[in-house]
Formats: sequence, structure tokens, C-alpha cells
Amino acid sequence: MTRHRVAVLGCGPRGDDHLHGFAAHPDRFEVVGLCDRDADRIETLAAKYAIKATFTDAAEMFRAVEPEVFCFATMPDLRWPLIELALEHGVQAIAFEKPMALTLKEARRIRDACIQAKVKAVVSHQQKYGAHYQAVKDIVDGGRIGDVHTIQATSQAWLMQLGTHMIDYALWLNGRSLGEWVIGQVHGKGHLTDSHPSPDYACGRVAFANGVCGVFEFGHLSPSFLPKDMFWVDDTLTAYGTHGYARVIVGGGWQAYTKDSNGTVLTGEGMFDPKEEQPIYMRDLADWLDGLIDTHPCDIEISYHGFELAMGLCWSALQQRALRVPFDALPEEPLFEQLARELP
Repeated sequence: MTRHRVAVLGCGPRGDDHLHGFAAHPDRFEVVGLCDRDADRIETLAAKYAIKATFTDAAEMFRAVEPEVFCFATMPDLRWPLIELALEHGVQAIAFEKPMALTLKEARRIRDACIQAKVKAVVSHQQKYGAHYQAVKDIVDGGRIGDVHTIQATSQAWLMQLGTHMIDYALWLNGRSLGEWVIGQVHGKGHLTDSHPSPDYACGRVAFANGVCGVFEFGHLSPSFLPKDMFWVDDTLTAYGTHGYARVIVGGGWQAYTKDSNGTVLTGEGMFDPKEEQPIYMRDLADWLDGLIDTHPCDIEISYHGFELAMGLCWSALQQRALRVPFDALPEEPLFEQLARELP
């Protein structure tokens, strides 16, 4: 199999997770460059993963190491310039963090540019590789809860923090059936100045092409399933079928009531753990690059569609009507700027 040359930008905790994922497959990846503006953070991770070439300038890194794969873990206000730089240097694949952008225009620009350049791009919605997610996926795909009619996703964290994750996992659980329309409502503007700007609460519905209804709630008014000290993993994904349900609780395993559970609720373990999930996510990237699988479960097209639905909740609330998807036209100004102006 091919061993792909990788350059990584961003040496924070998520950069460490990505490097761990690459290091788990030394026969598939070789990290040839590491970049960050913080020299101390570079030194720490370079020593941990035995990376020799380090940089504080991304353009210099591209010129020096000529990577095939570019992975970056930054705050969401830095997306397009790094994507553009990678495309200029002819990479074969790009892996980056969610949310994929802060505006619909930027997200569509990223998607279109990657597709046009035939670059295999993925967004790190890697939680679907967790054991509890996989157990629920197997139950749903095996028909054990009958025909699915509703998929519900909730998160105590706000829309751009974890809501984009949960919408992506709903698409995955629903076999990548696309949304046809979205209607949403939002409340509160305290988090609009966050690094991941969002209304404090966003909720709504999506009608999927296969007839399934998506129900979403993100933010502090959403249902809570775990103690307050587990805020960041107090997220759920539930499929309701004609003969039962199956639910992931991100910080607390899975549960299901099925046709074959004999009247009892089945339960199993599982916990958000990027050190377990990231290597599988990276393995699939290698397999996609090598033509062993047709696409990646986190590919840029499905990631864009999930982002489109997330932003659609906000845009629908501003327009006070349901919106057809995909959007033919895009907002004239960033949605979060409109919300900051118009929310009480």
C-alpha cells in the first residue's frame, strides 16, 4: 500500500489527536512537516511523534516538504486561506476540523474548490467511529427497530460547537439521505461572540428525501441526559422506528428497545474518545486515497450538506419560513451578523 506524505498545522489538543490518528498507521502515512505559530507547542508534539521538520509558516512548510495530505486543526475563522494554500500546492487530500466554515458562502467555496481540484477532503466528524455509535448503526441498519420514521439529535453545547457534529451523525444514521427542506427557530445571542459563534439555542426540523423526519435541538434549552459536569458529552442521537428505538448518549453508552429485546431495554457501553476514533477515521482516509473504498464517511459533500442544514436552522428563523434545500441563493451577509442585529 502507498505511504502518504502528511503535513499537519495546529499543535493544540486536536492537532495532537490528528497526529495520533496518523501515527496509528505508519505503513499508510508519514508525517513530514509540523507547523504552528507557538514554538513551544511545536517542540512538544514534534518530540512526541518524532517529527523532524517543523515550521512556524504554512507556506514555507508546503514548499519544503511537498505533502500529499494536509491536515489542519484551527479555530473556524481560519478555513479558506489554508484550503487555498493546500490546493495551490497540489495536495491529494485535506483533513480539517468542524465547523467547515462560518458562512454558507465560504463553505460552498471550499466544497466546490475541492471537488473541482479532485481533492479528497474530509471534515472531522469522527465520533461516528465510536463503539456506541457503531452499535446503534448496526441495530438500525439491521431493521431491529422496524422502519425508521424520526431521527432526533440533541446537544447541550451550541450549534457550531457540537450541533454540526450531531446533524452529520443524523445524516450518517439515515443512510446519507439528503434534506429537502428545513425550518428552524433560534434564541439568545450570548454565544454569537464565541470562537464558534452560534445562537444560544437552535431547534428545528428537516424533511429528508427518504421520508424520515429530523428533529434537532442544540444549546442550553435542549434536553439534558447527563450530570452538569458532563456538559461537553451531553449529546444524543436517537432513531425511532415502527418497532422501537435506538439511542446513542455520547457520554454514556447506548440503549435500544427492539423487536427482539423481549420487552426490555438493551444497553451497552461507549464514550467519546478521539484517541480511539481518530485512527479509524484516518484509516478510511488512507483507504479512500488508495481506491479501496468509494468515499469517506466524512467526505466534503456530506459535510457541506450537514453544514447547510445547520445554517438553514438560523436562516429559516430569520426569514420566518421553511426553506427548500439545497439553497439556490445564499444570504447576502453572514447569518450570525444578522442574528446579532435582530435577536433581542
